[in-house]
Amino acid sequence: MTMRRAILSGSTFEEQIGYARAVVDGDRVHVSGTTGFDYATMTISDDVVEQAEQCLRNIGAALAEAGCGLPDVVRVRYLLPERADFEPCWPVLRRHFGEVRPAATMLVCGLADPRMKIEIEVDARRPSAA
Repeated sequence: MTMRRAILSGSTFEEQIGYARAVVDGDRVHVSGTTGFDYATMTISDDVVEQAEQCLRNIGAALAEAGCGLPDVVRVRYLLPERADFEPCWPVLRRHFGEVRPAATMLVCGLADPRMKIEIEVDARRPSAA
């Protein structure tokens, strides 16, 4: 029987909206759309590149709690309100995913808060237990 486990980050949004930062379902990990908020302080930078870095720190923490990491990501989705903000983030994304090469999609869409300039969602596979 596959075990399902929710991972919470402490973001106030998880409680207010009713979701988990990530869900572990067997060897699969589904990380919710994650923004550049620092969940400890609930602050967010005005800079899209800094937000991308914070998104990946938040995602990395959720994946670590799930028993894997960014190298285990198989699918990534980038959501941005402004298409022009995507290219400045490429060096950050390449640094984290350049060797991993997950399947990827970028969408231009509205986000829940006007301070949010990027949201990143990933799916990963946990390494097999030895």
